Amino acid sequence: MNKFIKLAAAAAVAITASTSAFAADRTLTISSWTGPGHGINAIMWPGLIKMIEEATDGKITAEVKLGLAPPPAQMDLVMDGAADMTIIFHGYQPGRFTATQLIELPGYEGNAEAASVAYWRVHQAHLAKLDEHRGVKLMGLTTHGPGQIHSNKEVKTLADLNGLKTRLPGGVASVAGAELGMIGIQVPAPKVYETLASDSADAVAMPYEGRAGFKLTEVAKNVYEMPGGFYRGSFAFLMSQETFDSLPADLQKALDEKVFGEPASRMLGAAWDEIDEIGRKATADAGDNSITIASEEDQKLYGLYAAEITKNVLAQLNDLGIDAQAAYDMVKAEMAAQ
Repeated sequence: MNKFIKLAAAAAVAITASTSAFAADRTLTISSWTGPGHGINAIMWPGLIKMIEEATDGKITAEVKLGLAPPPAQMDLVMDGAADMTIIFHGYQPGRFTATQLIELPGYEGNAEAASVAYWRVHQAHLAKLDEHRGVKLMGLTTHGPGQIHSNKEVKTLADLNGLKTRLPGGVASVAGAELGMIGIQVPAPKVYETLASDSADAVAMPYEGRAGFKLTEVAKNVYEMPGGFYRGSFAFLMSQETFDSLPADLQKALDEKVFGEPASRMLGAAWDEIDEIGRKATADAGDNSITIASEEDQKLYGLYAAEITKNVLAQLNDLGIDAQAAYDMVKAEMAAQ
């Protein structure tokens, strides 16, 4: 945890120092909805700001502001011009995004960096034509590490999840939870701690990063880990299209070539891997936390659930005119090549 706090403090200093050093011509406003010490604010935004500053020779920088709007309202906030950039979690807006479920599927082998690079490439090759982020400038796509079940009750088998009152984030995670008999509760990630502390939920579906970023080591002392994860989470980093269009042409070109797309996606995925490691270490250091790895029998059983979930998601993509099998195969091949 000390490392996490130090990272957050260092990030804040780095943002302030770089802004004053560059004396940027334009300071953009970032809306972020996680706490100041969470990896999104401690590592990801500082990393993206640095990339933007370097690509534009310091002419553009940005500053993070918290609490401008709840997580589901972030994309509309940027579209309305109340902020220049934000991060969204696609699962918070059911019905608005469908193609994003492709990267959320269980069963992919590889870390968040590999998955995020694969995600961007398959988006460009297959998914972009759906224009699901219309109205904003898509800066990067990323996915957190494998999602696991963190509970205040001991979970030793897949069967123990049946009837477990669980905060599910939406998207494929919620589908998987329903298939396993979980009683789904939907609250944004920043509300997870109080939801568990008040016994309004018994468990939460999150990657390991949440054990440090959302202090799950205190309120969900048990982890039931499915190798490869029960799901992955899909995120997009967005810029106001109006803001982007207002920038000089040479700076637009620099951002498109050096920052936006695969470079940003790779950096963001690597950051998820880093904060996953911090979360796992926080679990080991807590002393009173436990990790249970799913048995081989339960892994095979969940594989059957995963196959059915995958089949249904690919059918949805086919209905939208996407060659779903080709897109799915591309994700797996790109991840394996990283």
